[in-house]
Amino acid sequence: MVDTDQATCAFCDILSGHQPATIVAADSLTVALLDLRQFHPGHVLVIPRQHVADLRTADDAVAVATIRMVARVARAVDRCFPADGLSVWHSAGVGANQEVPHLHFHVHPRHLGDELLRIYPRSPAYPNRTTLEALGAQLTQALGSDLGPPT
Repeated sequence: MVDTDQATCAFCDILSGHQPATIVAADSLTVALLDLRQFHPGHVLVIPRQHVADLRTADDAVAVATIRMVARVARAVDRCFPADGLSVWHSAGVGANQEVPHLHFHVHPRHLGDELLRIYPRSPAYPNRTTLEALGAQLTQALGSDLGPPT
């Protein structure tokens, strides 16, 4: 199980000044810093200042501020480190291999054939329309009537 304690959080250590980091942007709610691992130059992490385990537990203000900073960083990475593409990802929880239990998004330049982040280990299933509609109905109900499907 991933330790979600703020006292042992590497990103909280950075935010408190106990660990060094190369900060490239910051605002009142978020910080963007270079990842210590640079598979391709320009790999940036965007984190909220508030200790939140992952996106599932972030309130709307933290989530919006984090995504806003992700978009700003993505544009800057694209200008500074031209590549064939860009990946943005967030892993939530142990099942997704989250390494640091503090909400963070990776912004990573990509090059054709780099094999970084292979999504599917094998071909995924393509459910029929009835199955997709049933899955969609579950999600619509969980989101609540005020956030129903678009009309």
